[in-house]
Amino acid sequence: MKPLITDDHRVQLLDNGAAAARGEKRDPLPVVKLFTLDAHATWLLTELSPADGDTAFGLIDLGIGAPELGHVRLSVLEGIRGPQNLAVVRDLHFTPRRRLSEYAKLAQADGSIND
Repeated sequence: MKPLITDDHRVQLLDNGAAAARGEKRDPLPVVKLFTLDAHATWLLTELSPADGDTAFGLIDLGIGAPELGHVRLSVLEGIRGPQNLAVVRDLHFTPRRRLSEYAKLAQADGSIND
């Protein structure tokens, strides 16, 4: 199974996380899209905390019609299994097309991430 994030993703996520920790106001493109194959949950992540290298921030859609911006630990995502015991995986074909705020606005209006 492929890792949830690549080394390049980690560098980008940590850079965005460091900027956020410095108080910089940025609206980054999502770096990585993670999802469950069997539970309709999706995470569009934009940053990783430089303090612990594990706490990510982004748009979280747990498949219950209420996507929101928030934090999640990569270590927790690695342990999640859906109803058919399938793990969270990285979308290998994801290319961000909009800034995080636009994804969030659309997802909240639609009740899910549809990209």
